Amino acid sequence: MKKSVGILLTALIAGLLGLFAPQALHSQGYLSPRQKASLIPVEQAQSRHLNKVWVYGKGTVVKMLRDDTHGRRHQRFLLKLKNGRTVLVVHNIDLAPRLNRLKRGDRVEFVGEYIYNDKGGLIHWTHHDPRGRKKGGWLKHMGRIYK
Repeated sequence: MKKSVGILLTALIAGLLGLFAPQALHSQGYLSPRQKASLIPVEQAQSRHLNKVWVYGKGTVVKMLRDDTHGRRHQRFLLKLKNGRTVLVVHNIDLAPRLNRLKRGDRVEFVGEYIYNDKGGLIHWTHHDPRGRKKGGWLKHMGRIYK
């Protein structure tokens, strides 16, 4: 009987860890297969002209832009994607740390909300939601996660 209870308890704990592991992995900036399945590659969102969808991807910094200082402050930069198109990243630096060492030529991975426009679109919500109502995104640069 004790052995059966032990096996059942082990299975229960393993099941619970399986449920919570994807969020823990996401908070560290790594996508589990389950999470990746719930997101859209940014290149696909661009080509399909999708709006307000959660995306993932990576690209190379091709241009650093001035911070947007109207209202909440945002760090802004352009990434060139594997499809050759660019996307604007708008990273809220009032809610998440600035990527201080970011420069042209650097690689950045991301999860965020995509907004379509005819220039390639933009990625925002690359940070946690301070109210906990939306899933948060993140940026990964030089092995560090910014959220």
